[in-house]
Amino acid sequence: MSRLLQLYAGRCLTGRDIVSFMFPAFLSKTTQSMIDLSNIQAVLFDLDGTLIDVDMDQFIPIYLQRLTQYMSGQVSSARAVKAIQHAVAAMFANTDADRTLESILHEVLESELAVSPARYAECLEQFCRNDLESLRPMVTGHPLSTQLIKSSLAKSWKVVLATNPIFPRVVIDARLAWGELDGDAFHHVTDYETAHFCKPSPGFFEEILDRLQIPAERCLMVGNDTLHDLSASQVGMQTCLLTPWRIKRLGAHFKADWQGDHGELLALIESAGSMPREEQVPGNLAGCP
Repeated sequence: MSRLLQLYAGRCLTGRDIVSFMFPAFLSKTTQSMIDLSNIQAVLFDLDGTLIDVDMDQFIPIYLQRLTQYMSGQVSSARAVKAIQHAVAAMFANTDADRTLESILHEVLESELAVSPARYAECLEQFCRNDLESLRPMVTGHPLSTQLIKSSLAKSWKVVLATNPIFPRVVIDARLAWGELDGDAFHHVTDYETAHFCKPSPGFFEEILDRLQIPAERCLMVGNDTLHDLSASQVGMQTCLLTPWRIKRLGAHFKADWQGDHGELLALIESAGSMPREEQVPGNLAGCP
């Protein structure tokens, strides 16, 4: 029971928490799971809404407003925000493996605002030095996120932070720190400096597979977005949908191989390889986003 209290420290235990911890075999008879972790070699974790709690519909507008203030000597903040939004749209639409997402941003800023890459880098550096920390209150961690990463590493899995790479690495690292997560624990972090594609493009996942040199069927994607994260199934990855901060997108047709909360996922990972597949602790009914 002390182990259970450690896992769920910081929130009230539910009846399902206790039953899932003490009687996993009972739950496995009432819920079916399509997931098979027996051959997994890598796990990809989304960041926002998965490992940390942040409302990006609030975070992004404030981030852009404060960042673009440092461009006001050359263009208005409103024009700069609109240009960056155009750049992000171009990032999502990109299909050119020779163009990093950062280079796309630079091209749009030069084309629409006559802001050079060097000038933008100065503005970003000033923002990060003076204002980035003010966004910290918008981000909170989850008490089980660190343990999910540690348990995955304990299985000798490679662990990737597979966040949609529309931010520079410095802003990703800040959100990790605010969520009390160790960025050095990841084998790779997707950022706009190095990535060429965004989720839900298959190219996003294929680029990670190429870096890891691991077949898709031996990789697990964990996230909260029924489109962006579950689209990993396009390339053959198994998918886990974390439901506490789930984002259900209209038109998303991908189905999760497993879904549940952080505690259920932790139990699933920790049981991997230690019991037959039919006895692994499941989440909620698989295949129902």
